Amino acid sequence: MADFNTKQLRNLALLGHGGSGKTSLAEAMLYIAGATDRLGSIAGSNTVCDYDAEEKARGFTLSATPAFMTWKDTKINVLDTPGFLDFQGEVKQAVRVADAAVICVDGKAGVEVGTELAWDAACTAGIPKAFFINKCDDPETKFARVFHQIHATFGVSICPVFIPVETGKDVTMIDLIDMQAFKYDEKGKRTGVPMKINWEQTAHDYKDALNEALAGTSDDLMEKYFEGESFTKEEAVEALHNGIIEGTIVPVYCGSATNMWGVVAMLDAIAGSFPRPTARKVEKDLGGKPVAIDVEGDPAIFVYKTIADPFVGKMSFFKVMSGVLKRDQTLRNVRTGATEKMAHIYIMRGKDQVEVEELACGDLGMIAKLSDTNTNDTLRASGDTVYAPVKYATPYMCKGITPETAKDESKISQAIAKMLEEDMTLRYENNPETKQMCIYGIGDMHLAVLCSKLKTRFGTSVKLDDPKIPYREKITKPCDVEGKHKKQNGGSGQYGHVKIRFAPGEEEGLTFVDATVGGSVPKNFIPHVQKGLEDVMAKGAAGFPLVQLKAELYDGSYHAVDSDEMSFKMAANLAYKKCLELSAPVLLEPVGDLTVTVPDALVGDVMGDLNKRRGSVMGMHPYEGKVGYTTIQATAPKSELADYPISLRAMSQGRGWFDYEVTGYDVVPKNIQDKIVAAQQ
Repeated sequence: MADFNTKQLRNLALLGHGGSGKTSLAEAMLYIAGATDRLGSIAGSNTVCDYDAEEKARGFTLSATPAFMTWKDTKINVLDTPGFLDFQGEVKQAVRVADAAVICVDGKAGVEVGTELAWDAACTAGIPKAFFINKCDDPETKFARVFHQIHATFGVSICPVFIPVETGKDVTMIDLIDMQAFKYDEKGKRTGVPMKINWEQTAHDYKDALNEALAGTSDDLMEKYFEGESFTKEEAVEALHNGIIEGTIVPVYCGSATNMWGVVAMLDAIAGSFPRPTARKVEKDLGGKPVAIDVEGDPAIFVYKTIADPFVGKMSFFKVMSGVLKRDQTLRNVRTGATEKMAHIYIMRGKDQVEVEELACGDLGMIAKLSDTNTNDTLRASGDTVYAPVKYATPYMCKGITPETAKDESKISQAIAKMLEEDMTLRYENNPETKQMCIYGIGDMHLAVLCSKLKTRFGTSVKLDDPKIPYREKITKPCDVEGKHKKQNGGSGQYGHVKIRFAPGEEEGLTFVDATVGGSVPKNFIPHVQKGLEDVMAKGAAGFPLVQLKAELYDGSYHAVDSDEMSFKMAANLAYKKCLELSAPVLLEPVGDLTVTVPDALVGDVMGDLNKRRGSVMGMHPYEGKVGYTTIQATAPKSELADYPISLRAMSQGRGWFDYEVTGYDVVPKNIQDKIVAAQQ
């Protein structure tokens, strides 16, 4: 029997803007629940969730880290997530397996971009939400201002549950469910105190908003509300629970994570009112169809995250989606068909692993060294249903990546392969045209962290360079040239002579036509003329590959003794060089379709910026997924979008996003072509 059954489980994602206190809140919850024996801090680099060397060095969260605790016979799995946009893939992983989200808000700063993005992430995942207004110990924090800001931004479902009425040394907060006031000391310990008259007035103002929200959860409560009757504590708790699950209530709590104010109330709410894993009743499969959550069924797990640990090996983090997972069971990976033995099952608290015999449906765990299992895989004891994967943003921030030494060069491929397994928002390619290794990420910080991890985990030092653009060349005028290769050094010599008409072609590469008559060029040499042209097309006039070339071999001559395959290759080479001199070659650059979605107020700024980037706006329309947003459709050259992930984020304060796909090549303007050619030479 698992230590905790499904009814006792709560899976919680901590979301919010960077610096809003998510990690500190997780730390306070763990300490108060007795899961840790000391209260860590960001400044001390000793928190449970930020255990990675990179996180300690940078002072902020980089990955979604699970940490479990027990509170009032309830097991709470907290997933502490990054607040920086570069690591949005970690947020998507967390909300995919969480059953509710607590959005932390800086009580001084109020609603920030990260707050809005956290709300959007939870809404997209379809999970209930709550707010925790943090840093109420700051004298500049104004709870009323921040609460009304949240209410105005996110709608009428926002309602207060836990509010401050005194700050400073006499900090006091009121639980509106039972109208109980609590005073906090310097160590975070709370003591119930009698209500004061001025507190009661403040509390009743907020209590009305809470009661109105609670009344909306049932007809009986609505009737009592209109008749002016009070709700019992049991009725209020049940109504809050139902409202959170249905999404009609988004409760607001407050406190100070570093001082542990209000954290007990938050834990009580999670254990008493937040949904268990079966509250949603169904999961979704790969096609978006509902799949019933079967607590008693055959075991099935979904792998939502992978970590490439150089000491432990591959660590697969999972959620039990059905049945009870037991140690030493064998499950089949639906994607690969391979079987995997669940030899050791762990539950995680930061970096600490606790081995368990089994996990109930809905619980989160980790298994090490699964050989044929990656992120987004479904493993089952029976059946072929695949659970809906985590959907990641496409990475567009590109940098060339170069090993610093020959020693690093021998290790880089394996190290990057492991990082790609771990981080699904990274993409790697070895560009065949530019001969450059390229890495794609969400932003510059994302790629900087990758470089640091390659060095600290795998001992591989790399440097990042600007990506090379795969330019091409094309001739614009036809010409008629001849190439004659003649060499005599005594004995047998070399002789090859061709006459070729060159013209712009329709096909991507070389279109070769044999129009010779009378054996002017022997048939056995003609393929070598073609091969000679194909070889030299790798470099055009400016040094870039030449494309769309038509070559018609119509005449030539040969020598019975001195002609051979190499002679005719050389003759074709000479004819090609003359062609480049006479056919006015131009430079081509990759261009593609760009789709940018931003708030309506920023459309003008984005369009102006696209004009500077030589983009052409093709149209725009309201974005269907979110009110107040517009999608701009444009075409733009790839060379002008190297820094676009950063620029768009700065312009839109992180609220905008884009997609880009190269669809073809277009002629580079003359003034820009001259600069590119000069740089190439």
